[in-house]
This record gives sequence, C-alpha cells and structure tokens, in this order.
Amino acid sequence: MPPRPASAPQVPVMAAAAQLLRGAARAARAPPALARRALGSAPPPGVPATRGGPRWALAGALGGLGLGLGLWRRRAAMAAGEEEEDEEEERLRRRFMAPPVSGLRELRRRRRELRSRMELLIMETQAEVCRALAAVDPGAAFAVDTWERKEGGGGISCVLQDGDVFEKAGVNVSVVFGQLSEEAARQMRSRGKTLKASADGKLPFCAMGVSSVIHPKNPHVPTMHFNYRYFEIEEADGTKQWWFGGGTDLTPTYLNEEDAVHFHKTLKEACDKHDPKLYPKYKKWCDDYFFIKHRGERRGIGGIFFDDLDSPSKEEVFQFVQSCAKAIVPCYIPIVKKHCHDAFTPEEKQWQQLRRGRYVEFNLVYDRGTKFGLLTPGSRIESILMSLPLTARLTSVPLLSLCTAAVPHLSTHLPLQA
Repeated sequence: MPPRPASAPQVPVMAAAAQLLRGAARAARAPPALARRALGSAPPPGVPATRGGPRWALAGALGGLGLGLGLWRRRAAMAAGEEEEDEEEERLRRRFMAPPVSGLRELRRRRRELRSRMELLIMETQAEVCRALAAVDPGAAFAVDTWERKEGGGGISCVLQDGDVFEKAGVNVSVVFGQLSEEAARQMRSRGKTLKASADGKLPFCAMGVSSVIHPKNPHVPTMHFNYRYFEIEEADGTKQWWFGGGTDLTPTYLNEEDAVHFHKTLKEACDKHDPKLYPKYKKWCDDYFFIKHRGERRGIGGIFFDDLDSPSKEEVFQFVQSCAKAIVPCYIPIVKKHCHDAFTPEEKQWQQLRRGRYVEFNLVYDRGTKFGLLTPGSRIESILMSLPLTARLTSVPLLSLCTAAVPHLSTHLPLQA
C-alpha cells in the first residue's frame, strides 16, 4: 500500500473565511492589480497553499461571496439613493410653475449654498402666489413662459390676463449672470457701492429675484406689488460683494382703513420675528421710495422696502427675506376676497384708470428694477414691463374735476406735507 501523503496543517474553515472576508474588504478598496493579487495569488496567512485544497477553495468561495454581497449592497444603496433623488425632484417639479433655471440636480448638488437656497425660495414664492391668485379667479389661467438669456441665465414668466377678478397679474422669476454693463455699474456706484473692476473693466455678477404686480378689475381691490432679490458681484481680486433687496407695497384706488391695517400688521409681524426695529425703518423707506417727485404724490399706502441689505450676516438676511416672502399671500389675498365682488360705478373705474397712469409714470421714471433691467444686455423686455397694467389713463386735466367722489379717498395720493 503506498504511503499516505502528509496531511496539511488544520486551520478552522470559519477562521479562514473570516480572514478572507477581511481581505476582500481591503481588496475592494485597493487598485485592481492589488485586488487580484490579494484574492488570486495566495491564501491568507495561516492557510496552507495547497493546490485545490478544499479549505482554500471554500475560503476563496466565501471571500468571493462576501465581496459580491458588499458590491451588491453598495449598488443597491446607490440605486435607492438615486430613486429617492428622482422622487424628490418630481415632488419639486410639481411644486413649481416650471423647472428652475439652474436645474433641479444642480440646485441639489449646491443645496447648502445660499444662491441655491435663494433660487428655491423665489421658485416657491412664485408658485405659492400664482396658486393663491388662481384660486380666487378660477375662470382664468396663468400662461407660463420660460426664457433663456444668451449672456447667461433665464427666467420664468407667469401672467394671468382678462380674468373675472384680475385684469392682469404677473409673477416673474429671473436668474441671470454674466458681465455687468458699464451703465449698470455706474448706477450702483451712485448708490455708494465700491466696485473694483478688472483691467478690462469686467465685473462678473449674478442676480436673481421674484417680482410681481397684480392689477385687479374692481377699483375697490388694491393693486399689490412685491419683489425680493439677491445680487452678487465678483471683483477683480476675487472677493464678492453681495446684498439683498425687496419689499411689498399696496396701491389702493380707494382707501379702506381696515384693509390698510391688516396689510401693514401682517408685514410688521414678519419683520418683528427678526427685529422690532425693522418694520418702522423699512416702512419709512417704502414711503420715501414710492414717491412720484414730479407729481408731488405718493404711490399708494406703502408697506416695506429695503435695498443693499448686507448685514448682520448673509444667513440672517436670508431668513428675514424668507419671512417677508411668506407674508405675501396672507397680507393680500384676504383683501381681494373681501372686495372682488363689490359694486362700482363708471366714475370709480375712471378714477382707477387715472391712478394706474400714475403707477406707469413711477415705474418708467424712478423704479430701480426697471432701470437696471433695461440697462442689462440681453434682458427680456416683456418681463421687465410686466408691471404695467393692461389699461391706464394719462391726462393733464386736474384729477379732482374728473372724479369728485374721490375727494374723501385722496389722503394716500396728495403731496407730502412739510
């Protein structure tokens, strides 16, 4: 009988498998060549290098199984993560009036950056306001128009016209970037901005915002305007200047004190969440800003207005702007519902047309946003002039002689008293 071969040292199979699994985990993190060497060239320490030995074969099989399970788990986790991202993107699409200018995936990738958070805020504000207006005027629908700017960026225009309640309601979002024009830079420097352009005069900028003007049919429903925006400029040395601006204001044709109190109270509550000093400061700023100098008249009953806001910190200012944006619907929609079915006379409608003429004058002569938009190359003129009403009346005849019934309601429109 031939002699039996010497038996190999006994190594517990489970111990070998455990060592192989640890080796497989290391191999999964190693470059391919090292991984092949780790798994294919030699057994783990303590395992005999027997050709075709059952222990090494079993250990190798278990190691391969462990590696396969690990890869499967990682791939399953990635697939689950991608599916979750797709579901979240679909939820966002349903929330907005149109896909964001920057794209949902890009916003998710940069979701911690303030620029991305601001873009999401203006998209949410646009959708919230449009849906609230559509609920009041269900017979009409918003026309949604997406546009691109050749120089960089684009926007989403939502306009409702000739409804039963609203003659014209526009809610626009824009996200634009590129090089600031010389005239736009000059306008900003005139407001005290120190902008250091590069040798070729270039000033890269990014501007985004949501703006709206709502012109109702009924003269007893006031016109409302809001705008919230973020601006960022990169100077020659790479430093960035940033600031926020915005506000919400009301322009009634006929003054209703109860409505005025509700409107201002809602805005005050939004401001007071951050600092009780903000409302009186920004209310006065609004009164001073919406003043038609060549007429010596106010435009409406004010609200809040601020610009070039860059303190106390970027995050704190963003939170304040967010609170103001959330106050838009509750400060205005109850007033619309209260008066949209009020009876009115032809004379009252005529007075509304005259007041709208004043609105047009202010927007074309004084409004900062209108002037900046018209001075920015590649701007979309239709979106800039969205604030203008469908109908208005300009006349040189004294207003009082045209509508004597308006006399008790002129306190918001007469010149400021010294």
